[in-house]
This record gives sequence, structure tokens and C-alpha cells, in this order.
Amino acid sequence: MASELTWRKAIEKVLRSSPTPLHYNEITERIIAGGYRKSLGATPSATVNARIASTIKHEGEASPYIRVSKGVFTLRSGPVAAAAGPGRTSEIQESEEEEQYEVVTSFGMFWRKDAIEWVTTPKILGMQQIGATPVDFYKQLGIYLLYDGREVIYVGRTTDRPLGKRLYEHTLDRMSARWDRFSWFGLLPVAESGQLGGLPESYAAAKLIPALEAILIEALEPRQNRKRGDDLAAVEYLQKADPEIEKKKVKATLDAALNKL
Repeated sequence: MASELTWRKAIEKVLRSSPTPLHYNEITERIIAGGYRKSLGATPSATVNARIASTIKHEGEASPYIRVSKGVFTLRSGPVAAAAGPGRTSEIQESEEEEQYEVVTSFGMFWRKDAIEWVTTPKILGMQQIGATPVDFYKQLGIYLLYDGREVIYVGRTTDRPLGKRLYEHTLDRMSARWDRFSWFGLLPVAESGQLGGLPESYAAAKLIPALEAILIEALEPRQNRKRGDDLAAVEYLQKADPEIEKKKVKATLDAALNKL
């Protein structure tokens, strides 16, 4: 079996086969779908974005990539770059640097309560993409919302106690029977290995304001806001059910079948 491609070769292969520029999330999804890499780590989208941005920053005009717009890239030798001309692509790169507010690093939307095994230290598992290494967000710090259906019924924070502990407490307190889903916005960074990093000592005020606005837009989805919380500059994670839940379902199915014999 052929060995997997390096990240750089995989990125270039995807961009070379695309007639249009691609957002780094789309590049990542095509790398996974094409099977160009099996070793994805816990943050494949962030890895792709970082590899491209680093190449542009350090190699300059020698970089094979150019930034067409916020988070969107193409090959320097591609038709889009040729049509734009060297002056225009250079201008885009300088003026369209993707803003990173470096406040909220990751988030999950409308995760299911019943996909978690509610023990004292529950696993709050999420993935950037299907196939990526799962991350346990039990120790994440930040803000969370509890829902009854689609209605927000509670907003909380995790500072002295981590996300997993706070959610577990809500399975025992007065809220226990009232919520079936939750969303969360985390401050701790996620390493490629899947480990959570430390909390920064301070945040710049200029970064806090747009981050707070983006959280509110993403969480509340106001009808009059034309955009989502795109300025969140954070990675959304997909929920992964705790394997213990699946084991219990299989056991229950087997037990039910045996009882019918």
C-alpha cells in the first residue's frame, strides 16, 4: 500500500485538482475523502490552515500558495492567480489576512445529552472532522448553554470547575430533567495531539469585543443578523458519542434478543 502524502503534497494535490480556490476546511475535507492522509491528528483543519499560512509568511513569493480571501487559498501557478495578476494577489494577501481573535479556540453546537455516559468524570468527546483523533473536552473552560429542544434555558460558565464537571452537576440538580442538548465555547487551545493547553493570563480588549459578539450570534442565531458568528475564529467540533453508550446499546439489543428465546 502506498505511503500517505505529506501535508504539503496533499494540500497541493487538492488545490491542483480544483478549478476554484478553496477554504482550508474544504481542503481538509477533500484530503480526508481522497485518503491522501490517514494520520490526521486532532486538529486537521487547523493544521492545514497553519501549514499554508506559515508557507506564505516564510517563503513569500516562493510559496506555492496565495490567499485569495479570508481563509481561502489557491496555487500561485493556478488560473485564478494568473487571471488576477501579481499585483492583485499580493494586495489580497496583505489586506485579507485572516483575523484570529485568540479568545475562543473551539466550540460545539447542539450536542446531545444522551450521547454521553454521565459518570463523575464524563467524556465530552468531539472531532474536527470524521476520521480525526477525538478530543476529550471534559477539562475545557469557557461558556455553555443548555437547551430544552431549541430553546436556551440556562447559560453557565466553567472557570473553577471544568466543562464536564459542570455538565455532570446539571444531570443531578434542578435542571436534570429539563435539558436535552448543550452548546459550549472553550478558551483552552487544542494541540494537534488532542491535549488541551493552558489558559492565557490575559486577553487584549480589542479581541474580546468581536469574540463576545460572535459567541452571541452563534449561540442565539438572531434573525436580523445577516451573518453567523464567522468572526469567532474558532474551530467547531462535531460530537462523538461515548463508546460506552454504544456498548450499552449493543448489550441491551442482545439481552432483548435472548429474552425472546
